Amino acid sequence: MSKAEVASKLFESYNCAQSVLAAYAEDFGLEKEKALQIAAGFGGGMGRLQETCGAVSGAIAVLGLSSGFREADGRYKTNTVYAQVRRLVEDFTREHGTVKCKELLGCDLQSEEGHKYFNEHNFRNSKCNEYIKLACRLLDRYLAE
Repeated sequence: MSKAEVASKLFESYNCAQSVLAAYAEDFGLEKEKALQIAAGFGGGMGRLQETCGAVSGAIAVLGLSSGFREADGRYKTNTVYAQVRRLVEDFTREHGTVKCKELLGCDLQSEEGHKYFNEHNFRNSKCNEYIKLACRLLDRYLAE
């Protein structure tokens, strides 16, 4: 099963950020349950504020796990992670025009009407699931390089 499929399956029970991070966590020595805890607040664009898409936030955490190792002098390879994050955001934006949750969904999850619209149009299983899969496909490409 691909990481995109694993994350999609996790999304049945968890938020977007949790699903992406948990799909990769154990590959980097992080327990799945700990990954779920770490990413809990990032769903819905950070606590439903609809800022950066949770799938993107989860992917950024994975990039940190994959590249956040130390240099010989003990410093973290922060610049490496920053470059990868910029690439992720650029690639995701190229595909969907933005990484902002509110713009991706076209509704306000903090309003009753927006939440109703989200549910009526099944965005969780359509739009959000596609964003999760894209984040995983991008990660798979970067991690294979």
